[in-house]
Amino acid sequence: MNVPFENLDIQNNIKIDLDNLFDKIVVRKRGGFCYELNGLFYQLLKEIGFTAKMVSARVYTNKKSYSAEFDHMALIISIKDDHYIVDVGFGEFAFSPLEIGPGKETHDPRGIFKVESFDDTCKVVKKKNPEGEFIPEYIFSEKERQIEEFYAMCYYHQTSKESHFTQKRICSLPTQNGRITLTGNTLKITEKEIVVERQLNNEQEVQQVLWNYFGIKL
Repeated sequence: MNVPFENLDIQNNIKIDLDNLFDKIVVRKRGGFCYELNGLFYQLLKEIGFTAKMVSARVYTNKKSYSAEFDHMALIISIKDDHYIVDVGFGEFAFSPLEIGPGKETHDPRGIFKVESFDDTCKVVKKKNPEGEFIPEYIFSEKERQIEEFYAMCYYHQTSKESHFTQKRICSLPTQNGRITLTGNTLKITEKEIVVERQLNNEQEVQQVLWNYFGIKL
């Protein structure tokens, strides 16, 4: 709840450096997208003694298919014989680690999640409604990856007109009871079931919102 999910460098044509994440996120108090947030979180977890690995995930799309390999970076953490998906770079997602195993549900403040087998991969699903329907979030292989393997897709998402990260500005941060999101020039604040939206009139107002709500000064 302190590090925003954001694509501001992409919108400002500033190259993202996956080898210097600490400076951007910690020193300069910025956020990032999956490769940055999970990339730095991986370094933190390894440094304090966890058994961690980066894995490639393919996101479920509105076409009811899955995106390309390396489209998303997630982390697997192992504690003795138990394995968990840990993901701080997927926007609106679980706060808790998600245990990997058949039939194991994680009841999280952001919903009920499961990680189940899917062909030769694993699939993260989230409960959509009280009736019990689960919808996919993404699939992933448990094969360990290196940061260099994500370079090409990271570049794609910075430069391609097909990438949703190049379409409009995004800056989003969860709160205890909701979320604060800036999309383009629209500020959306959700608090429990109450949603308030406000249109920003100019870049000065945008910069003020980035500072007031996200602590970001470009």
